[in-house]
Amino acid sequence: QVQLVESGGGLVQAGGSLRLSCAASGSIFSINSMSWYRQAPGKQRELVAQIGSGISTYYVASVKGRFTISRNNANNMVYLEMNSLKPEDTAVYYCNALTATLAFWGQGTQVTVSS
Repeated sequence: QVQLVESGGGLVQAGGSLRLSCAASGSIFSINSMSWYRQAPGKQRELVAQIGSGISTYYVASVKGRFTISRNNANNMVYLEMNSLKPEDTAVYYCNALTATLAFWGQGTQVTVSS
């Protein structure tokens, strides 16, 4: 089992920045990749950014150049640095960890961007 706890959400004005953190615990050794997803009201949950066990990363087109995902294996943390935030980035952001067979989710953290 893997436990994930997100933090760092909040209210920010358009153009501002936030840094989300995700603390992982439990069977850390089994994690292959970690990701950030988001879900806005009335919309499906979407993959925002992903980082593998190495340095490979993926970003959805709408956040490329604005968001940066990073991973600190020494303290089992994953971060999402979000810059130039837009009102359409408003959503609940979820941390996700993938093993060979299972997916684990955090409880989510709210990000609200005001115009």
